[in-house]
Amino acid sequence: MAPHPQRLTVTRRAWPLAQPFAISRGSRTTAEVVIAEVSDGEFRGRGECVPYPRYGESVESVAAQLEAIKGAVFSGLDRHELQRVMPPGAARNALDCAFWDLDAKRDNCRAADLAGIAAMRPVVTAYTLSLDTPERMGKAAASQRQRPLLKLKLSGDGDIERVQAVREAAPAARLIVDPNEGWTLAILQAMASPIARLNVAMVEQPLPSEADADLLGLDYPAPICADESAHTADDVERIADRYQLVNVKLDKAGGLTGALAMVERAHALGLGVLAGCMVCSSLAIAPAMWVGALADACDLDGPWWLTQDRAGGARIDRGVLYPPQSGFWGESGPRP
Repeated sequence: MAPHPQRLTVTRRAWPLAQPFAISRGSRTTAEVVIAEVSDGEFRGRGECVPYPRYGESVESVAAQLEAIKGAVFSGLDRHELQRVMPPGAARNALDCAFWDLDAKRDNCRAADLAGIAAMRPVVTAYTLSLDTPERMGKAAASQRQRPLLKLKLSGDGDIERVQAVREAAPAARLIVDPNEGWTLAILQAMASPIARLNVAMVEQPLPSEADADLLGLDYPAPICADESAHTADDVERIADRYQLVNVKLDKAGGLTGALAMVERAHALGLGVLAGCMVCSSLAIAPAMWVGALADACDLDGPWWLTQDRAGGARIDRGVLYPPQSGFWGESGPRP
């Protein structure tokens, strides 16, 4: 338990997007987030989460989860005990990251030191192309052709043309395609030849999570990465015989603690790791960068969909993600 009385503040914020973000399940024009802030009167820690309806979450339900645990936080709950008393998901992510931030500031160190991992460093990140017509996705890819890694949101019909248009517009970029569970096994099989011909580097969650068994023994020209099918370290164990990589997102894993456990389990099982995120601000990306430092690839472009990010946040330059300013999250900085 924590040594000082603590107060938890829960707030909500809607970040307007510069343009609609569309995937196979729909589109959005704002990023709806919930922020947890824990203060002991001397130091404070912050964490941000993105509730996701696909997992039965809403801003209201996540905020209510956090409000319900205020008493335990006041009584001394810490990030270690948190893993036992709250299930994985967006609410635990916000509070877990707030505790990591608070602990680093209390101890005058970095979250990396507490976790025993390497310091945060710049990483190459994917830039996501929102689901659209082949022509518009090709035009979007042309405007981003200098980026080394592009991620395409797909949906089924017209996907061959979408990938073809992007490949022609950005011939040097590595490509990740992500149907967000929007394909059937028949579509996955039909896409095999175009995937090989167009040199796609990764296919992310092509089938609905309940259809995972169809991937057993599948010989495919690109590695397949689990996203919706794997939320926690235990899920990684379950899907290890049908995927080659796993997308580790803090909102699924329940925070940095759970995400680091997922990475460790994936590596132990011989799986690669994609560090992922939701559409969010840099307050959510900062802890995800610690996962990115351990990952085989990163998809951490969430804040670049916003019309405006948090001051002092991370930045992307030519496809490289740079850490936030000193003291922004997970290291000692100015006191409140």
